[in-house]
Amino acid sequence: MIVVLLVVAAFIVGFSKTAIGGLAMISVAIYAGIMPARESTAALLLVLIIGDVFAVWHYRKECDWAILRRLVPAVLPGIVLGAVFLAVVDDAVLRRSIGAILLALALHQLWLLRRRTRPRRPVTRATGPPAQHSWLAAAGAGIGAGFTTMAANAGGGVMTLYLTAQGVDKLRFLGTSALFFFGINLSKLPFSAALGLFSRPMFLQALWLAPVVVLGAWIGLHAARRISETWFSVAVVAVTAISAVPLLIG
Repeated sequence: MIVVLLVVAAFIVGFSKTAIGGLAMISVAIYAGIMPARESTAALLLVLIIGDVFAVWHYRKECDWAILRRLVPAVLPGIVLGAVFLAVVDDAVLRRSIGAILLALALHQLWLLRRRTRPRRPVTRATGPPAQHSWLAAAGAGIGAGFTTMAANAGGGVMTLYLTAQGVDKLRFLGTSALFFFGINLSKLPFSAALGLFSRPMFLQALWLAPVVVLGAWIGLHAARRISETWFSVAVVAVTAISAVPLLIG
């Protein structure tokens, strides 16, 4: 049963990297549910990086570097805060914290979906972001993404909220997210290693799951062209909220 869950989680990671990032929060919940919460963050990190490589390769030309320049300076402080949090809390607190983070992000995404009834001017490289999404908003998103991704590999929800609020089109969303999380996940490696979270079985596990991640990413590439973004968003919010419940009460 555990092997099946790992395969499902790895497939979702690959799919999320090339289709819709928020879906990876389901994998976060799966990993946290089948292994100690602290170790689950490191084990899933290795799988996420495999998906990152695939996504960066396919969406590398779609990245919006202006958005990254606004986000990156605040990411490192967020990662440091997340590392400190991992170092001081016990496994039960971490598990419930992961559940709370997932549920909070799902509720926030639901609130955001309700606001989409108003027409929004799409953001392009020429127009730039709306005025209300300033450096302050970017700093908050950067710190939030850094903290949640270090503590729970749940930074995708924060990034999704930030980019969606700016009306970023689908391809730039995928390209920018791909490069952002490739860099952020690589930067998490030394922090996780310093906390003693990695083990040889984790690397072997990631190795045999790699083909599953690639399969999910390949299917995600094709699905991203066909499936409605609105339908995907609603489904991700619902499944994410449901996946958070066992972690909160377990």
